[in-house]
Amino acid sequence: MYDWANSAYSTLLITVVLHYIQEVVLPGRLGPVAFAWGIGGAMLVAAILSPIVGAVADANRSKRRWLAGTAFCGVAAAVAMALIPHDQAWLVMAAFVLMGVCFELSLVPYNGFLLEITDQHSINRVSALGYAFGYAGGSAPLVVAWLLFRYGQHFGLGDGADLHRICILLLGLWWGLFSLPAVWILRDRGPRPDKCEPLPQAAITAIGRVGRTLANVRRYPVLALFLLAFLFYNDGMQTVITQATTLANKDLQFSIDELFLLVLMIQLVALPGALMIGWLSDRLGQKPVLLACLAVWSGLLVAAALINDKTSFWIMGVVLALVMGGTQSVSRAMMGTITPQRHAAEFFGFFNLSGKAASVLGPVQFGLIIYLTGEARLAVVSLLIFFILGAALLARINVAEGRRQAAGSEE
Repeated sequence: MYDWANSAYSTLLITVVLHYIQEVVLPGRLGPVAFAWGIGGAMLVAAILSPIVGAVADANRSKRRWLAGTAFCGVAAAVAMALIPHDQAWLVMAAFVLMGVCFELSLVPYNGFLLEITDQHSINRVSALGYAFGYAGGSAPLVVAWLLFRYGQHFGLGDGADLHRICILLLGLWWGLFSLPAVWILRDRGPRPDKCEPLPQAAITAIGRVGRTLANVRRYPVLALFLLAFLFYNDGMQTVITQATTLANKDLQFSIDELFLLVLMIQLVALPGALMIGWLSDRLGQKPVLLACLAVWSGLLVAAALINDKTSFWIMGVVLALVMGGTQSVSRAMMGTITPQRHAAEFFGFFNLSGKAASVLGPVQFGLIIYLTGEARLAVVSLLIFFILGAALLARINVAEGRRQAAGSEE
């Protein structure tokens, strides 16, 4: 249910929120820059705070409280963003960044619960179920928002700016309402400590854990090389996912109505695409399929420099949806095959942390190029460097050797 709840943020972010910031709050060249850098800033703050939140939540058996606190703080930021007048641009942007930080931080205790409510036989099924609920939960408020924009004025709901704010309010209410079952039902396992670990001590503990993990990762060269490759191509992927609609909005003049339909299509195609790529990786191998996916991503960026019509962009959207979920899924699976079992939780935690930290670079680069050139398509094409570097490093990985290194550490 929390996947269902927070996916409203993911889909309405790249439709309503993007359009509101770029066309209403900060029209002109500044809007896309502010949107890109706002996301980058939120990711940076979340990357710094995530290990501290995780350490405190684990030490004090307080994942439930942290899930509630971060989720409802994000909800409050969304509601504030909807209520702040659109001419108060920097207050709107402050609420936007806070909403992004809270969204990312809420995933830390939420993901931590997965190991407590499953066993080795059910973890994949439960995780996949949450993934599916996320696609459905992201699509439903998207449809509601689309209907509001299409028919809202007939019912006296105001002009474009008012409709944007109503839909951002919908984002917050959806996120908050459907978070309640998870917050109400989930409980931390194990007894609460007699004395809670203070925040400064938790921060020191978290920094120490990151240092120990870096030292441990260096003992597995194949895994370390994979993590470096992932940092590059994941940054490119995450930036494309959050910024591609800027190209549609600014360079191709997609209306808000068309943005809704585009993102809804991507949501519906992404799930079967992920299943298809998973099936191919079982038969052809993880590394060849992952390299093929990165080649498709690179081709999409080159195509972005050439297209001048909406139909071509729709076709690109279908292709992106087919490889989007699958690239992430195969990446996680490939890491799992070259990770020692006794370091699984530690290394996957670092995998998530490093992914957040590196995801700052792409949005900053994207926003900077728009600021300098005013061309969203040039900003999109510039992301090609992340995929080229990631693929070049990935091509050097010997998966069989990585498995041997992981297996050798268990003996």
